[in-house]
Amino acid sequence: MELIKQTYSAQETKQMAQQLGQSIEQGLLITLQGDLGAGKTTFAQGLAKGLGIEKTVNSPTFTISKIYYGRMNLIHIDAYRLEGLHQDLGFDEFFDPQWVCVVEWPKYIQEILPKNRIDIRIIRIDEQSRLFHFTCDDTLAHVLEGIV
Repeated sequence: MELIKQTYSAQETKQMAQQLGQSIEQGLLITLQGDLGAGKTTFAQGLAKGLGIEKTVNSPTFTISKIYYGRMNLIHIDAYRLEGLHQDLGFDEFFDPQWVCVVEWPKYIQEILPKNRIDIRIIRIDEQSRLFHFTCDDTLAHVLEGIV
């Protein structure tokens, strides 16, 4: 399934992601692709709010991953600094139905990512507007219905 949505502000991006977080009933892997400043962390913040997480979510660029607890627990991974790293970091343990996992810069750990996931490509149109291109297989299509 493919879905394209445009947002016109950071707040609208957070609201869309929050709706997605509210529709998740079990663990899910979401990948976020986009240039620096595209809105990956903004999307993760809204998703976390929809998962009932009250703690402030920020980019785990230097720590690689962060865990947040809410109605559903969130693991937020930033794989940007993992390019060319070929050791087992144990991320496959996070791809489990008890967690919602968000991976920024997934191309750097593509070989370990499960195929059953939602991929989101974010394109920066201008200072405020973003275009979101969601793709997933049909088994996850019902999750995206919450943001249509």
